[in-house]
Amino acid sequence: MKKNLSLLLFVLGIALLSGCGMAEKTRRIASLEEQVNQLRGQLDQAEKAHDAEVARLRDVHAREIERWRQERENAVKQVAEEKEQEADELVEAQRRLAESLKKELGDAQAKLAMTERGLVLTFLDEIFFDSGKSVIKTEAFPVLEKVGTVLRETVPDSPVAIEGHTDNEPIKYSGWRSNWELSSARALAVVHHFVDREGMTPDRIRAVGFGEYHSVASNDTPEGRRQNRRVEVVILPKTLKKVKE
Repeated sequence: MKKNLSLLLFVLGIALLSGCGMAEKTRRIASLEEQVNQLRGQLDQAEKAHDAEVARLRDVHAREIERWRQERENAVKQVAEEKEQEADELVEAQRRLAESLKKELGDAQAKLAMTERGLVLTFLDEIFFDSGKSVIKTEAFPVLEKVGTVLRETVPDSPVAIEGHTDNEPIKYSGWRSNWELSSARALAVVHHFVDREGMTPDRIRAVGFGEYHSVASNDTPEGRRQNRRVEVVILPKTLKKVKE
């Protein structure tokens, strides 16, 4: 742009020299030079202002990137700390449940396992219910009290799922329409017991009835069917509750 202005000045100067008096031509050239210098000054100022604005925007952009990076690092660190705390709580819950339910675990009426879903405590249905019934037997209350204590004290913020399961024997003598209804009613009975008698808050517990469709053993033998008739207490990751909220 500066070269173009110089060339324009030169051409104009030649034209003036050929058509006017020398003095007038000289003044005209001087005026043009002054205008060109002013234009050059304005161009320099514009370039400096542009460079300053670019530098400012780059600085703002760099600060934003650094802020986002720091926020991401903090979020990742917080998630890692929460997962570590949650894992510690589940391990402690497993220890306490194993200690509290020695008899049931020893008699193979209950199983305790850490799984991808969370901590799963499995009870054979005969501990809680009579055949075809959904009313919890009073002799099962002490067992549920032990579990409820751990749920309240060790993992107070973790969501809990109560899952009911049956074998594949068709309903014959009870009033249930299918094994789905029976398994759902049993899961709900345990949920109500934990809420009404053990003081659990309703917003952290749910009931699920799977009927005969999530078997853990073959239904071709009496022992297999016995293993499939069960109630599972699943201590779920806290993240499930946060997503819901």
